[in-house]
Formats: sequence, C-alpha cells, structure tokens
Amino acid sequence: MSENAVRRLIAMFEAISAAVETEKDHLSELDGAIGDADHGTTMSLGFLAVKAELAKIDVDRAQPADVMATAAGAFLNAVGASTGPLYATAFRRAAQALAGANDLDLGTTAAMIDAIGSGIRERGKGQRGDKTMLDAWLPAADAAGAALTDNKASTEFWSEVVAAAEAGANATRSMVAAKGRAARVRERSLGHVDPGAASAVVVLRAMASVLS
Repeated sequence: MSENAVRRLIAMFEAISAAVETEKDHLSELDGAIGDADHGTTMSLGFLAVKAELAKIDVDRAQPADVMATAAGAFLNAVGASTGPLYATAFRRAAQALAGANDLDLGTTAAMIDAIGSGIRERGKGQRGDKTMLDAWLPAADAAGAALTDNKASTEFWSEVVAAAEAGANATRSMVAAKGRAARVRERSLGHVDPGAASAVVVLRAMASVLS
C-alpha cells in the first residue's frame, strides 16, 4: 500500500511540474504587473528539480513522507528566491503530516493540504487577505477539512478544494498587497490577481487530477 501511495505522490509532482510548465508564461505575466515577472520561471525551476530528484527514489522502500521531504530539499536547492523557502517549509510540514502514513486516504490528503498551507503561513508570517499564495492555500485547506467532515467522496472533495482555491485567488484582485514583493507597489497592486495565489491553483488542480 505504501508503494502505491509513493507512486501516486510522485505522479502528483510530475503532474504539477507539467501544469506549471504550461502556465509558466502566464504566471510570469501576472507577476510582471506587481512583481519581478519571474514567478512562472521560479515555479518551473522548483518543480522540475523536484521531479528530477523524485525519479531517483526507490519506490519499493520509500514512504509517503520521504517523497515530501525529498520535494522540500529539491525545491529549496533549485529556488533561492522567497518562493523556495516557502514551498520547502510547506513540503517539510507535509512530510511531518504524512509520517507513518502508508496510504493516501482523504483524511491523510486533507492533513497534507493543511500542512502545506500552515507551512507557508509559518515561514512567510502571513495571513489570509495579505494578497499572497495563502489566499488560495488556506481556503483550500479549510475546504478539505469541511469536505472530510461531511464525508464527501474523493471527486467532490477535490472539486470543493479547487473551487475554494480559485475563489480565494480571484479575491486577491480586490486586495492591496501587504506581503512579498508586491507590497512594494501597495495600491498599484489593486486590480491584479496575485501570481502566487494563481500558481497555487495550478498546483492544486494538478494534485486533484492525480489524487481524485
């Protein structure tokens, strides 16, 4: 069972990398309006590195937590910008959440999503409403918890998680940035979707495509 879970997580990161490649230019365009126009490139480098490192894992011996820990190290080594430490911490927290887990049931999956959001919040010292990736990750985590409590099936679980992330990312258009590089332009960030929140939606859609 553990081997199957490991394979699914590796497939999940492969799907994330492919999705980010597809959206890379769009994400950098979003970043160009309020940042340094490199968010798509940064995310691409990070997940390509994760994909390369995970290709070396012994799936017969690895545990789900090992996949997330490997992803954390690979992302941080590839991305020195602020996004690197944020996602590295997120994946480390996810590894802790998966410690001892041998499969990816919805309870484990919800814990993983929550840990990713909590890790980003912890590292970035941010909160919902700051116009960051947290505006997608935190609603997604809340939706995952609610869907789990309501005993939703996997397809519905992921549908609600992705919908919450999309709504959260869209809401950043009406926010003034309080964190990150976009905070430097303050009111000029109004009217623009936060690129980090947009990329979080890309990541979560890719997760859903494999895990639902």
